[in-house]
Amino acid sequence: MPKILTESYWPADTSAPVMELTAGDLLREAVRDAGSQTALIEVAPLDALSPSGAERTDRRWSYRQLLAEAEQCAHWLLARFSPGERITVWAPNIPEWIILQYGAALAGLVVVTANPALRAAELRYVLEQSRSAGLFHTAAFRDSDMTAIARDAAHGLPELRTTGCFADWQTTVRAHQGRGPLPEVRPGEAAQIQYTSGTTGFPKGALLHHRGLVTNAKFMIDRTQLPERGTLASATPLLHTAGCAMGVLGSAHQRASYVLCQPFDTALVLTAAQDHRADMLGGGPTMLIALLNHPGFEQFDLSHLSRVLAGGSPIPPELVRRVEDRFGARFTAVYGQTELSPVITQTSPDDSPADKATTTGRPLPRVEVAIRDPQTGDIVPTGRPGEIYARGHQAMLGYFELPERTAETIDQAGWVHTGDLGSLDERGYLTVTGRLKDMIIRGGENIYATDIEQVLFTHPKVRDIAVIGLPDPAWGEIVVAVLVPAEPGRPPTATELHDFCRAQLAPHKTPVRWLQTTELPLTGSGKVRKHRLRELADHAGLREL
Repeated sequence: MPKILTESYWPADTSAPVMELTAGDLLREAVRDAGSQTALIEVAPLDALSPSGAERTDRRWSYRQLLAEAEQCAHWLLARFSPGERITVWAPNIPEWIILQYGAALAGLVVVTANPALRAAELRYVLEQSRSAGLFHTAAFRDSDMTAIARDAAHGLPELRTTGCFADWQTTVRAHQGRGPLPEVRPGEAAQIQYTSGTTGFPKGALLHHRGLVTNAKFMIDRTQLPERGTLASATPLLHTAGCAMGVLGSAHQRASYVLCQPFDTALVLTAAQDHRADMLGGGPTMLIALLNHPGFEQFDLSHLSRVLAGGSPIPPELVRRVEDRFGARFTAVYGQTELSPVITQTSPDDSPADKATTTGRPLPRVEVAIRDPQTGDIVPTGRPGEIYARGHQAMLGYFELPERTAETIDQAGWVHTGDLGSLDERGYLTVTGRLKDMIIRGGENIYATDIEQVLFTHPKVRDIAVIGLPDPAWGEIVVAVLVPAEPGRPPTATELHDFCRAQLAPHKTPVRWLQTTELPLTGSGKVRKHRLRELADHAGLREL
């Protein structure tokens, strides 16, 4: 492994083995050496009813109990589906989501994840495109009647044979008495279809395999330094690989306790981290901002917390400093893509403050990374920006039944073209500067939105920020900032924001339009849906400052 790079290519570190395990194998291994260890802790609001019909919402499972329920679930599933078929899970964070995930893995079924916020037409797309044979959903989510939406979405789909509600879990799955051997499932077989976040367009179903998910979770959790048999608290949605792979499978590797927070509520998450003496807290940047802004933050005892894990979207350097200062914990951040199961690079808690604040760390073991010129495809010298390419064991099998889109993303040499822009330094640390499609070209000048967002995030009157480009007849594109004010109803003025930027940025990078909103539109993984912001800006859906 070269210590000093001259070109932007990082060869795979092969010192750590690829794990030839399925998710079910991983759970069985955890039971063999830590069967009585607490695996899963349910956390929900005190007055909440169980979405699965359970009598309590503060349940616990040991690894042995979790495997027993997963095997029972696998037998129930095999009475209705055949190995290789796909079942869609459309639900918020509930323990039965994880039991179903492991049960499907043991049964050789492919889990298709769907955001519980989807409406009928969006859910129907997922069910139809994935050719799902089953749909499992909760009865309600926030103000949505999910049973009614599921009925509308499923109507007339010939391949969808079974629709089940988690409210019936106790009387159906838990009451099932199936026994006998379960099918052999191989590590290279498909485990999940994850629909890509769709920050720039319509989602595609990334077909992920067990080997990639299990191994990637191992390398990621090792770099976080989560203690063996420690505790990870998180409200990260299970529908995304950050929840069901990094969180669930990562915890299993460490035989750790996974504290699953049902909704993301700042007081609930902070209380869970305090009461369960969490060693690590996980969440996206928007979640961390909300936790830090909780008015009673200082009242929580988070002294046991030693790590904070974040990812999903670019992390402003100021947020890294705030997290380490106020949580009193060391920060580790991941960069990746759903198509890569999902982590490519990660900072270590032992990295310097500067590296944690300005880079996304080095590649995980067994991952090759290259930075290539977007026009020529040539590898560029270190320090020069270009498109990020990655190759390794964790690459997806392809987009489900979309061979042309797969060929656009994975070339014949096996490189995944991420569509992200970044640079690699001589030590192998990656800095992500934005999306190739998000690069703003103003009068021939390439402008990276991340550069501007990082500056504006430090403004005391800005809680969250996104920078986009909009068409302009004179310049081609202009720079537009969309912000969430730190104090509702008291936004900063356009003049003070303009002056703030001009003091730190070149004139051509300073936004010429300033828009405000109460919340930025996010994907299920916490990324800002910039194409949606462009739509809102074009149709006067955002207010000018």
